[in-house]
Amino acid sequence: MCVFTEILPEYYLHETEHFFIVRDKYPVSDFHLLIISKSNALDFFSLSTAEKQELPMMIDKCRSIISEFKKPNGFNIGMNCGVFAGQSVMHFHCHVIPRYKGDMKNPLGGVRHCVEGKGYY
Repeated sequence: MCVFTEILPEYYLHETEHFFIVRDKYPVSDFHLLIISKSNALDFFSLSTAEKQELPMMIDKCRSIISEFKKPNGFNIGMNCGVFAGQSVMHFHCHVIPRYKGDMKNPLGGVRHCVEGKGYY
């Protein structure tokens, strides 16, 4: 059983036909959110067309929720698709991570840091 299917609706910050939003249990930064599919989609590439069409709206909703409580200086939006990309829960979820000035010594390269030594160019 997937850990995401065990999340109770009382923890949802927002819900639509295809997704729900919750705070990440192991946040990278304050108010790190997850968009989780209600279907059993494995990753982004397994989402239906309707789910893929709804996802950008959910990302925007995460930004709105975060901005109600925090004033981030930027955002990282990320999906790990497959074990070799770092996916540890085999159920679609998208991270919306608020970033704050000073949370990293040099953020240049952003998500490029997912492969050691490739972040700086």
